[in-house]
Amino acid sequence: MPTYKCTASCEHCGTLSHPRETTWLPIEQMLKAIDEAADLGYNVVVFTGGEATLAGQNLLKGIERASSHGITVRIVSNAHWATNDRMAERRIGEFVRAGLTEINLSTGDQHARFVPLDNVIRAARAAVKAGLRAMIMVETVLERIITKEVVENHPEFQDICNQFPSSKINILESPWMPLSPSTLNKYPDGVTVNRSNLALCKGCDSILTTTTIQADGQIAACCGLGMRKIPELKLDSIRETKLATADQTAGEDFLKRWLRVEGPERILAWASDHKSNIEWENMYAHRCQACMRIYTDPEVREVIAKHHKEKIADVLLSEWLMFHYNPLAQVN
Repeated sequence: MPTYKCTASCEHCGTLSHPRETTWLPIEQMLKAIDEAADLGYNVVVFTGGEATLAGQNLLKGIERASSHGITVRIVSNAHWATNDRMAERRIGEFVRAGLTEINLSTGDQHARFVPLDNVIRAARAAVKAGLRAMIMVETVLERIITKEVVENHPEFQDICNQFPSSKINILESPWMPLSPSTLNKYPDGVTVNRSNLALCKGCDSILTTTTIQADGQIAACCGLGMRKIPELKLDSIRETKLATADQTAGEDFLKRWLRVEGPERILAWASDHKSNIEWENMYAHRCQACMRIYTDPEVREVIAKHHKEKIADVLLSEWLMFHYNPLAQVN
């Protein structure tokens, strides 16, 4: 996260970013983290924020450094810079020459208050024209104007599909979550989690898999929304700590390992079995909000503190099945 600064001030921004933010990650710390990630075998470096493109030359230097290691490089942007075709192609050209591999573009009713959907589609056109993999992420709540179908049916988007038929642009919808576990959005039917669809919830594929270097240099053990408000997800500062040390520290935390194999929704359901007044069904569509509940709700924390030992064997077995079991191995 080169910066928390953003051109938009979306309500419930998951990273607490804002135009008035003034925190920037020094280039030395950014490059140090990239080099250490490459040495540890990380597969992808993502520049996000805030609005990562505000970092200017530092962003390009970071992309170049990650690309020099042969790592996939992605940026996440709201496309504020794609004000016309010429500007879109110029910026995309800079990213590609630096070594960018993928671009994720964010839109939806919140983002569109500050950056028109036309910018996003313009940036997507420039990206596929330059040979980049592109994805558009659309915010999801119950009542909204911008949907996946709106993007797909936009005349300029259809023109991109016709002009570049082999360059598929993935469009994904993701729930827009409040930054408080007690503030609930309304979502389309079937999006929130309850007992009927709990079995479909898998472990968190971010925690202990993704490491985030935040704009203030803090290392976090996931890429989750709201992580700035959860002290337990912060490991140390990249100024004083190596990534390998931070990763080891995170891996020794049982709750993080539990989240990795079962996910926050199933942990909330387990906690409610121990304390019936813990409500969770049909409250959460985004698992990061459910995770915030686990870390911030005193009653949930109390249940975990008192009863987590009964889950140790389950977590250890799940980890063995996930990371060590080989069904094709011959048994002597």
